[in-house]
Amino acid sequence: MSTVGTSPSLLCKLISRREVAERTFAFHFEKPPGWAFKPGQSVDMTLIDPPETDAEGNTRALSIASSPQEEFLMVTTRMRNTAFKRVLGTMSPGTAVKLDGPFGNLILHNNAARAAVFLAGGIGITPFRSIVFQAAREKRPHRIFLFYSNRRPEDAAFLDELENLEKENPNYKLIATMTGMEKSQRVWNGERGWINEEMLSRCLKTADSPIHYIAGPPGMVTGLRGVLNKAGVDDDDIRAEEFAGY
Repeated sequence: MSTVGTSPSLLCKLISRREVAERTFAFHFEKPPGWAFKPGQSVDMTLIDPPETDAEGNTRALSIASSPQEEFLMVTTRMRNTAFKRVLGTMSPGTAVKLDGPFGNLILHNNAARAAVFLAGGIGITPFRSIVFQAAREKRPHRIFLFYSNRRPEDAAFLDELENLEKENPNYKLIATMTGMEKSQRVWNGERGWINEEMLSRCLKTADSPIHYIAGPPGMVTGLRGVLNKAGVDDDDIRAEEFAGY
């Protein structure tokens, strides 16, 4: 994720954390008064005097998963065995971190006559959660199609609330798909398999002049860009964000 910007650093205190999928946690922080961001943007989060560190350092670029209208600032990450993740995962409420940002241009386009097609893999859902929730709150007229790929429902952060959002916003459609249901303990009646040209063509018959947004692991981003190009989508209508090592 891009982290270019000149905004001053801010201190934010942890409010709480919750598990939103297996090995994936959402962290709620106090939102600085008067601090503004656009849905889809990210921040650089730096731990302050952490009890341990490693070669990956004390800073991570993290998408903002909360929408601007929510009272807290939320970031979400898969937990790995790194010093940063271990410290973050055991941090006590009230502990402060340093934030720089917001950064990034993975934001909803202005022309509501063109549909928005979001293609998310795993933790790549975070910027899109912010966008689709804000679009619902503001009653944005954009047609929104959110494709969300995971191995299993157990791995899909925010799945229930993303499904329920369809009731609030008639212009929004979730297409969740699972690629590894043989390892799941849950029942799944939705799509299965990778996001591919056939799935996109079938589900986007009513999407007018869509702009495509991709967020997920680098391999997925590259693969889906190729699928879109093969289907005739111009690179000017594709916006992407890679999530490596998250």
